[in-house]
Amino acid sequence: MTAHNRAKKGEIASVVLAPGDPKRATVVAERYLSDWALVSDVRGMNAYTGLFEGELVSVMGTGMGGPSAGIYYHELFTAYDVKTIIRIGTCGGLKPQIEVGDLVVALTASTDSNWAHQYNLMGTLSPVCDSALLFDAMALAGERAIPIHAGMVFSSDLFSSYNALGEESWKAWARLGALAQDMETYALYATAAWCGKRALSILTMTDSCTSGSGFGPEMRTVGLYPMIELALALASRSV
Repeated sequence: MTAHNRAKKGEIASVVLAPGDPKRATVVAERYLSDWALVSDVRGMNAYTGLFEGELVSVMGTGMGGPSAGIYYHELFTAYDVKTIIRIGTCGGLKPQIEVGDLVVALTASTDSNWAHQYNLMGTLSPVCDSALLFDAMALAGERAIPIHAGMVFSSDLFSSYNALGEESWKAWARLGALAQDMETYALYATAAWCGKRALSILTMTDSCTSGSGFGPEMRTVGLYPMIELALALASRSV
């Protein structure tokens, strides 16, 4: 056990789905897993382990932002011997061709965070996903006719809607190729690289920065089902 996770060794699977919202973890367990158990609820960050298509999978909330999520990523990788973390998150779209409800899979993440300063690097780190996970995710999305885009995401410490800089906070990143903005992917990919583990961030675009359109309240759960189902299929292949 750690200060942030009361699960015992063996109660967390080798593959973990990681939404920011702990209630989304509950939805995943109750809707998709069989024989599931709540293995941790420290600070309200619910973690469940159960079976999906006969394979043991865990799902755990991480909170909002890299500093929060990074704690859970690090502890899952180092204290619980997790091999793979698949982030199932939401994002703001930065490109007009990405429709609300489309999926974005992060090849790499840029950031305005100081996260990588801990590594004392003599340069700028651009962490990347696990390529095998990426290829499998793209293939699964194709089989299921799920609209999906692969490219750079911008992980910010600032929520774009409340950023005092307004549109200037994301337009330069979009010009340089960022498909979407989230808050946690950079911390996940950097932590996975440091720990020698595998990671992939799959995001549902819920709000477009370019058009102002977004999911209504009723879609902020059901609209994420295609992403969750894709991630679970990927997880069952990755055990």
